[in-house]
Parts: sequence; structure tokens; C-alpha cells
Amino acid sequence: MIRHFLAATLVAASLALPAQAATFRWANDGDVNSMDPYTRSETFLLTFNANIYEPLIRRNPELRLEPALAERWEQTDPLTWTFHLRRGVKFSDGTPFTSADVVFSIARARGPGSNINAYFATVAEVTAPDDHTVVVKTRAPNPIFPEEITSFGIMSKAWSERNGAHRVADLTSREENFATRNAMGTGPFILASREPDRRTILTRNPNWWDTPTHNLDRVEFNVIANDATRVAALLSGEVDMIYTVPPQDMARIGNTNGLRVIQNAELRTIYLGLDQNRAELLKSDVRGRNPLQDVRVRRAMYQAIDIEAIRTRVMRGQSRPTGQIFGPGVNGFLEANDRRLPLDVDGAKRLLSEAGYPNGFGITLDCPNDRYVNDEAICQAVVAMLARIGVRVTLAAQTRVRFFAEVNAPRFNTSFYLLGWTPNTYDAHNALFNLAGTRDGTRGVFNNGGFSNARLDSLIDQIGVETNPQRRQEMITETSNIIRDEALYIPLHQQQVVWAARTNVQLQQQADNGFPLRLVRVGN
Repeated sequence: MIRHFLAATLVAASLALPAQAATFRWANDGDVNSMDPYTRSETFLLTFNANIYEPLIRRNPELRLEPALAERWEQTDPLTWTFHLRRGVKFSDGTPFTSADVVFSIARARGPGSNINAYFATVAEVTAPDDHTVVVKTRAPNPIFPEEITSFGIMSKAWSERNGAHRVADLTSREENFATRNAMGTGPFILASREPDRRTILTRNPNWWDTPTHNLDRVEFNVIANDATRVAALLSGEVDMIYTVPPQDMARIGNTNGLRVIQNAELRTIYLGLDQNRAELLKSDVRGRNPLQDVRVRRAMYQAIDIEAIRTRVMRGQSRPTGQIFGPGVNGFLEANDRRLPLDVDGAKRLLSEAGYPNGFGITLDCPNDRYVNDEAICQAVVAMLARIGVRVTLAAQTRVRFFAEVNAPRFNTSFYLLGWTPNTYDAHNALFNLAGTRDGTRGVFNNGGFSNARLDSLIDQIGVETNPQRRQEMITETSNIIRDEALYIPLHQQQVVWAARTNVQLQQQADNGFPLRLVRVGN
């Protein structure tokens, strides 16, 4: 039922790569934020920490499921999943990996401070009949449960408890514990040193259970926030690869001997969210009411966005405009459903006037400046577009650490924000469950607008257990129509995954923007 899409296999030149170990140096515009794999459901954090912490089931280069810490798994009845664990695996400190670590990790991931508890929303009970078996009982049939846990890294129970990291430090409250800056897993790499917002060093795990395909002895990850400086580091040979490539520099890099640009469509959808929960907005000049609770205001803001201008001028053609909160490559996506509300500045002005805001109103837009491709530039464009209909937007652009602390706070300290979402299951239910369901502690965890729609909740619950593909698709279509017609979100586009690397680097670029170092080789 789940569609899988072939990741681009990127072969570096025609020369055979040597077998000797190598150092790989790479850079991004922002940091990982935390070494704890449960602190945030964010692609970059999850993919980086996956080099240290491993899941029961991982994805291969083509994004299909394959065994990792679980050798095999089976659904023994509609409500029961049984995982048979790999024997002989050890954490990098020499501690044996057992079912107790899995039970502990699931409980930790469902507990306070965790940002990935939605992975286990359907779970009723987790037991360990023996050291190498884990049984998961769900409250209702969940046919895609294995797909939901491919980003869930297993932690050591003994290490976590010994170091006071038995619970997740809440990043939204700026909390820290030992697992924030330290890590210890079963994966192909070991954390050697950590300098937040500067550099993180990984070294090869010599006792990794799997047969390495990489030839890396040392990995140096550098945070270089400035676009020009990051590109200069690649051009000069200071780094071998950059994970975030400024669109304006793509041609220059591609025309430089020894370098190449690597580009493919990404599963992530970039969108604008609006606070529809509070009686009075936190960041607005409107007092005593919330204009975003009026569908006419939301539709007016939506219809003021010139998405084609963003595509051509801001993204330089490196985006795909969308009308849904999930896009191509996600199971449940249909091109026929992908319709935006039309650009209509005059109609938007009329809608605002009908809603009681003939002169518009003021609001703050929270935006990251180091998370998505051209994120701050997108927000600047939105500010200008909304000004045409009288909505006066104050832009609050900040680093991802500060931005996520605001928008993902328990009371989501935002009124209007830009975010992106990649369904980690590659299924529409993941986006709908997390973004459109009513917040209840597990469902709607990232519904930062706080809206609640009973019909949506009912459909989302049914989609999660429906096994008839046609009926399931009909319900996905209905949810998409409700989200669009009610303008619950303002979807923008799917961005391109754009990396750049030296031609002596062999790697895999995947549609989920994951970057597994176990698939990297460096040659001369």
C-alpha cells in the first residue's frame, strides 16, 4: 500500500574508490540542536542522530524497509506486532542490546519532553517475553506501524539511567540533560566531540554489527550559517560537501571543476500556519478577538500569496507549488486534488472588508532563517504580498533553535509561522494526523494553529485503520478538501533537495533529505 520512490544513486566519477579509511568534512547552515534523538521530529536532527542511534527497521537507499536492530517482524493478529531482535549487537560502550532497551526507549519516546510520541499514538502496550523479542499491542489495527518507526532510534536503558537521561529534556523550555550533548548507540558512528553551533566530530564504530559500505574513519560536521562562507568552504576544499546549497550559487558550483550539484525533488512541504485557537492573538494589534478564526480572513491571506512569484523569483525555479500539506511521493497524493485557492488580490481585500477588517490589521510572522531553502526570503516575500491587502506583517526571523522553541512550545507562542513537514512514513496519514488533528497529546502535536475540526478528526482516525485502498483514498481526498476550503493552512511548495559535493565523494541523496553516513565513501 505504501509507495516507495527510488533515491538517486550518485556515483562519483569513473575512478574506483580506494579501500582505505578517510575523513569526510561537510557543512550545513544550522546545527543538530540536540544529540537526543527524541527531542524534535525534525529531519536534520533525526538523520544526523541516526548515524549513532539505530531503529528496529531502517530504510535502504531506495527508501524501502529493511531489517536493522530487528532481524524480522510480523503482524500476528490485527492488533499485535512482534519484533525479533538481532542477536549479538552491542552498544558502543560494550553493553549488550536487548529487548529491555527497546521497551525503555518506547516508554521514553512516549514520555514528557518527547517530540516523537506521535510515532506510538496507536500503541496500547509494549512487552518483552524474552531478551530478543518485543511485542507491541495497538488499540486499533495499524497496518503502517513499521513505516512509522523507521526514524525511531533505540537508546541504552543502562546508559540513559546511569547518566540521568531517563526522560527527554524539553527543548521548547530550553532544558538539557546528559543526552543533549552526549550520545551512545549501536550505530556505525560514535560521537567523539560536540561543540554546539560550531562542530561535531564522529568516528567509526569498529564493533558495528553490520558490514560497512562506507570507508569513513572520521566525520567532521561544521556549522557555517552564512551562505557565501559555506559555499567558499566548498570551493576552497575546506569541506567536501554542503547539505544546504543557496539557489543563487548552484550554477557557480556546477561549473567548477571537481564539484557537482546534486538535486532531486523532496517530500517536504513548506507551509504557513495560523493561530486559530486563541480568543486574542499573541502577536497582533487586534485586541479582544482573533481575526484568524474567521475563514474569510484566512482565505484572504491565502489568496494574496503569489506562489508563482515565490517559485520564480525567490526559489529560482527550485520548488513545486502545492495546494496540499503533502505532495508527490507520499501515498495518498493525487494530482487532481492538488489545487490551490486562486491568487486574487482584489477578492482578498473584499473578504477582509466583509470580515470587519477593511483597513487590514497587524500581525507577526515567525520564520526560521537557517532551516529551509531560502526560508527568510520566502517570509520577506509573504510580508510584501500581504501588505497589498492591508495585512501589516512584522517579520521575526531567527535561528532554528529559537524559532522552534517559540512555535513548538506547549502553548505555541506564535500567531503566524512558516514550517515544513516531511511525512516520515511516506503516507498522507502522517501529515494529517500530526498537522490537522485536534491536539490531544499524541494526535495534532504539530497542529500549532490549535484548530479543531470534528469531521477531520473522524476522517483521520478512520484513515489510520482503513485497509481498503479506494475507501482510504476517498477519505484522504475529503480531508484535503476541508483543509483547503477552510484555509486551515496556507501550503506553499515542495522544495528541491539540493546538495553539493566534491566529485571524489560517493553518497546517496534521498527524497526525504535523509543523509546516512553509512552510504558515504571518499576517494582521491
